[in-house]
Amino acid sequence: MVSTTNYIKAKELLLKASTDQGFLASANDIANYNRVWARDGVICGLAALLDGDEALINTFKNTLLTLAKNQHELGNIPSNIFFNENNTQVSFGGLAGRVDTISWFIIGVCNYTFITKDKSLLTELKPNIEKGLLLLEAWEFNRNDLIYVPRSGNWADEYITEGHILYDQLLRLWALRSYVHFNTSKKITDKINTITDKINNNYRKSDKNTRPYHPKAFKNLKDHDYWVASINPSGYQTMFDGFANSLALFLEIGDSYFGKRAVNYSEQLRQSLSLKLLPAFWKPIEKDNSDWELLINNCKYEFRNYPYEFHNGGTWQIVNAFYGIGVHNTDKTISIEVLEHIKVLNSEENFSFFENFNSETGKPNGVKFCAWSAAGEILLTQYLKGKKLLN
Repeated sequence: MVSTTNYIKAKELLLKASTDQGFLASANDIANYNRVWARDGVICGLAALLDGDEALINTFKNTLLTLAKNQHELGNIPSNIFFNENNTQVSFGGLAGRVDTISWFIIGVCNYTFITKDKSLLTELKPNIEKGLLLLEAWEFNRNDLIYVPRSGNWADEYITEGHILYDQLLRLWALRSYVHFNTSKKITDKINTITDKINNNYRKSDKNTRPYHPKAFKNLKDHDYWVASINPSGYQTMFDGFANSLALFLEIGDSYFGKRAVNYSEQLRQSLSLKLLPAFWKPIEKDNSDWELLINNCKYEFRNYPYEFHNGGTWQIVNAFYGIGVHNTDKTISIEVLEHIKVLNSEENFSFFENFNSETGKPNGVKFCAWSAAGEILLTQYLKGKKLLN
């Protein structure tokens, strides 16, 4: 039986990953993870806020200040920042720039303000938020309300999605909703409504959509029981995106009927896999798939996206934590079950908190002591206790 030891271990890992500059991606001294990352740091910070530990909340504040201090002059928030005694190395992405960092940063600042009731940080970082929002608007490129994301431009940095990726639209929507909570604005409210409408009418088949974003592609789009992953000039990428569909549930996008369809699909998929958790994307891209060449060439150093691993059908605890949070309001029993399976994975090899797992073999992948694997467990645990994020 899984006990409260799991939660204690998860919190201990966040404390070990804490530095004066903010949360590191891993407590392991591995070069690319021994950095303050935007999305990892914010997710760890959200967990800290719901937990209530003052030391962790202070680390989160430092994370946000570090990201703001190193913001690009044009508005982009760093992907990650490395510190040593001699210099600071700021990265805005590897093979492509990261688009999701701005939204995560804004979500982090606003949730910090919402939960701590301390508005001083929001006041200090308002110029950084405004600059980031302006850049996101520029990244629409065609002034049509959906941001365009290059391949490798978000957390799925070695996967094949590109274009108007749903995950990034949802994050931007979450960021705008969070910011307007403190900064009432008709312009932002109108933008929220427009983006919501575009998501509702373009990432699923709908008879009500009389003006689709991509008319030809929409005409050929089949009816799926979930929100499809992306729209680009060549058409739709219709794979199941676990993170995006979890965020759609969390943000209560769409009507209740489609929400139930999405949960039913997710549950059938989850229960069909040995780990009883959702994969990042589904189905895995195999060697005989036309997208295989895109996948194997989209890595800077070594290839990791073998079928059922990493983004290519692998299971990530953090994705499932957001799924548990998203389904919480409609079926708490699913959230409880998902949390128990997350705990099982996090406790593998004496609480190694691996980055992700092979969905077919159940074997761990990625680095050990991954901070956001621990953060996901904390987030979902606290949600089941009645805590809430600003969304």
